[in-house]
Amino acid sequence: MAKKQKGDIAVRHYDVIVAPHITEKATLLSEHNAVVFKVANDATKPEIKAAVEALFGVNVTGVNTIVQKGKTKKWKGADYTRSDVKKAIVTLKDGQSIDVTTGI
Repeated sequence: MAKKQKGDIAVRHYDVIVAPHITEKATLLSEHNAVVFKVANDATKPEIKAAVEALFGVNVTGVNTIVQKGKTKKWKGADYTRSDVKKAIVTLKDGQSIDVTTGI
């Protein structure tokens, strides 16, 4: 079996990064070389770093994660809870950027 080279794209990388999180606050962070992604709830910081570096070909200097708990809402008089969402704020090396408006 051949060893994987650093930067090879594994199937797990596509499972770790769910979607870009595009909001006004996330857009302001892009001025400071940071990009916000929705990630899998079981993803770790090293997994997120490896996935972003492999999928987008950039150097990641830091990863901060946030778990946003699902809100309790009502629908037709019955309570339900939205799903929890894990977000990752990925800081990139100076001079690098990711255009989240295009696909992978």
